[in-house]
Amino acid sequence: MAKEMGRDDFETKRSGLRELRVRKQEQNEKEEEELPVSPLGQYLNSSILSISVITVLELEVEIDHTRAVPCLRQLFLPINPRFSSIMVEDINGVKRWKKVEVNLEEHVYIPSFSYGKSAEFYEDCLRDYLTKLAGEELQSTRPLWELHIIKYPTTNAPNTLIFKLHHSLGDGYSLMGALFSSLRRADDPSLPITFPYVRMRSNSTLDPPTHYFNTFIPNFFYSFVNTISDFVESIIKSKFKKDDITPLRSAHPHLHPMIITTIPFSLLHIKQIKDILGATVNDVITGVILLGCRLYVQELEPTPSTKTDSTALVLLNTRMTRSYKSVKEMIKNGTDSPWGNHFAFLCVPIPHLQDASDNRLEYIRQVRKIIAGKRSSSAVYLTAWLLEAVKRIRGPEAASKYVYDTLKNSSMCITNMVGPKEKMALADYPIKGLYFMPVGSPQSLMISIMSYNGEPRVGVGAEKGYIDLDKFKSCIQKAFEIILQAAIS
Repeated sequence: MAKEMGRDDFETKRSGLRELRVRKQEQNEKEEEELPVSPLGQYLNSSILSISVITVLELEVEIDHTRAVPCLRQLFLPINPRFSSIMVEDINGVKRWKKVEVNLEEHVYIPSFSYGKSAEFYEDCLRDYLTKLAGEELQSTRPLWELHIIKYPTTNAPNTLIFKLHHSLGDGYSLMGALFSSLRRADDPSLPITFPYVRMRSNSTLDPPTHYFNTFIPNFFYSFVNTISDFVESIIKSKFKKDDITPLRSAHPHLHPMIITTIPFSLLHIKQIKDILGATVNDVITGVILLGCRLYVQELEPTPSTKTDSTALVLLNTRMTRSYKSVKEMIKNGTDSPWGNHFAFLCVPIPHLQDASDNRLEYIRQVRKIIAGKRSSSAVYLTAWLLEAVKRIRGPEAASKYVYDTLKNSSMCITNMVGPKEKMALADYPIKGLYFMPVGSPQSLMISIMSYNGEPRVGVGAEKGYIDLDKFKSCIQKAFEIILQAAIS
C-alpha cells in the first residue's frame, strides 16, 4: 500500500512538473510575442524613415526553387522569432513584435524575364530589378523580409538569390550572423566558418592628435574634448548645417531610385598598401573610396568657385566585440554581442585634394587619423542618450526625424561587414559571390564593403539620373591605382 501511494505521489509530481513546463513555455511565447522593438529599430521604421538591407547571393549553379519554402521553414524561421513577427503599436504608442503565422509562399518571389537572352541582358534585368526592389517598402501586415530568386544567368552567376530584410529586425551584424548560421562551408560542411581577425583598436594604437598641447594634455582630457566636439558637431549636422550640393549630393535624393552595382578589389594589393601604412584593410578601402569621391567631384567640377564641404557617415558597431557570435549567443541576456541594432554614425569630413604632385598615401593617413580620432570619443553614446531623451519628450517619430535629418544633410554613408574566409553553400548550393546594400536612406550615395572568400567587394548604391555610375566606378578604380603605385614605388 505504501508503494502504491509513493507511485501516486510520483505521478502527481510529474504531472505538476509537466503543467509547470507548459505554463512556462506559454509565458515565454507570450513574452516573445510582446517583445518591445528597440529604440533604434523604431527610428528606422517610422512614417519618416524606413531602411531595409538587401543581401545578394550569387550562386555557382542553378537553383531548384521548389526547395525554397522548405529551406526557409527549416533554416530561416527558427533563427529568431522576429522573422515570424510583425511590428504593432499598443495603446500607449509603444511598438512591439507580435508573433504571427507565416505564409512562406507570400515571401518568395520569382520574377520572369524574356527567355533566350544573353548574360549581359540578364545583368541589366537584375540591376533594374534591384532598383525596383530598393524603392519598394516591405508590407507591414506580414513579417518584414522577402526572398527573390533570379533564375537567369548573369555575367556573375548562373542564378542569384536576393534577401530583403527590414533594418528594424537587426543591424548588419545581426542579419549577417543570421545568414551565416544558415550557411555551411562548401569544402567541408562539418568544419566551422571562419572569419578574418579584426583588430580592436585602443587609444594607444592611434596616431597622436596633432595639437600644440599634445604633450601636456592627458589622454582622457583629449578624449573628453573630442567627445564634446563630435557631439556638438552631430547636433549641428542634424539640425543646422547641410553638406554642399555637389556631384555626390543632390537636393532631393529621396525622390529618385537607386542603382546598385559592385566594384571588386584585390586583397593582395590592399595588403601591400596596409602593410606600408600600418593600417587595416578597412582603413585602406575607406581611404580609396573617399579619394575616389574627390576625384569624381574634380572631374565633374574641374574649377569649383569654392571648396565644397562633404561628409561621409561611417557606421560604427558599438558592441564590445566585432567577431560574430552564434545566434543563440546573440539573443542571450547580458551578452557582449547582442542581437538588434547596435551601431552609430561617425561624421567624417571628406578631406580635400591637395596639389596633384602630393603623395596620395598621405590621403589615406589623413582619413585614418580622422576616423581614429572619431573612434576615440564617446559622442556616439551621448547621441544615443539625446535620441532617447527626444523620444521620451516628443515621441519616437521626432527621434526618427533626427536620424533622418542626419542622413539627409550628409553626402554619403559607408558601412562594412567582415565576411567568411571560405566559400560557403546554402542547402548544397555553392555561393560564388556575396554583397549587401542598405536601401531607403535619403542620400545620393551609399557604399558597402564586404569581404567573402578572401576577396573584398565594394557595393555602390547611387541615385539614378544624378550620379554617373560608370564615371564614379572609374574614379574609385583610378584612386586605387594611384595609391597602389605610391605604395610600391
